[in-house]
Amino acid sequence: MADLELEATYFEKAGPNNTDKALDIAKKYAEQFDIKDIVLASTTGTTAEKASELFDVNEYNVIVITHSYYFVGSKVRQEFDEEKMEQLEQKGLKFLSATHAMSGIERGLRIKKQPWIFVDLLAKVIREQFSQGTKVCIEIASMAADAGLIPDLDRDIICIAGTGRGADTVCLLKPAPTSEFMDVRVKAILCKPL
Repeated sequence: MADLELEATYFEKAGPNNTDKALDIAKKYAEQFDIKDIVLASTTGTTAEKASELFDVNEYNVIVITHSYYFVGSKVRQEFDEEKMEQLEQKGLKFLSATHAMSGIERGLRIKKQPWIFVDLLAKVIREQFSQGTKVCIEIASMAADAGLIPDLDRDIICIAGTGRGADTVCLLKPAPTSEFMDVRVKAILCKPL
């Protein structure tokens, strides 16, 4: 890819009120750079549903990363309504509900007041220095690669994530699996909260 001239959007406030604008930004740059792989985080399904209306699955490889099962504890199986997930899968969206690349066992230890471990600390640094959504974009790029959902790791992808619910961050990335995590490249942050 040659030199890029990009317009970045910085939202005054984080959160789901930015979802429509973030998705529009993702679509604009997917079209501009002929990017076919769209990886997005969706906790309850709202962002995934909106993305399904915007990205034609015959043209784009739309991958939805949910929270893992029992992410919020053993009383809640899945935050993303499984019936809604099935409906969106029938529309052609791909789903991954797996242990998060930057949490898993380490998060469990931290929650139990054990010491911070490197990967959990790395996630905290990215979250605080850039944004929650930026951290999630990096994380879901590796998760999608690990699951084999990105057919060509040499091409750029667009990742969409947010702060809590909804989407407020869009990044242009070169993905890599977690085993090659240091090869992930955030080429551009197209939008994020201040």
